Amino acid sequence: MKIDYKALGERIAKRRKVLNMTQDDVAEATGLSNNHISNIENNHSIPSIDTLLRICEALDTTPNYLLLGITTHTDKDDDLRNQISQLIKLCNQKKLKLIEQFVSWIIDEDI
Repeated sequence: MKIDYKALGERIAKRRKVLNMTQDDVAEATGLSNNHISNIENNHSIPSIDTLLRICEALDTTPNYLLLGITTHTDKDDDLRNQISQLIKLCNQKKLKLIEQFVSWIIDEDI
């Protein structure tokens, strides 16, 4: 399996923004330089395993997510997903399209 380092950097940046963290914040939390964090996010550097684990800890995420885009969920998360899924089943096609647009917007926003 080949690792997509561009996607890795994008996931790091996205997770950092979700947490309202700057590159300086991540650098401070990991003991790495701001420049090194920037280089990883922009696919100019490949992080070592140790560096990747430090970034995961700072961003409260897993290597699976950063490397492969695979998320793991808690039971509480699954309960909420199931509730939303049940509500979605009540929607017609027009409402489903609106929901899809709204969810896409939320994912793309820095909320």
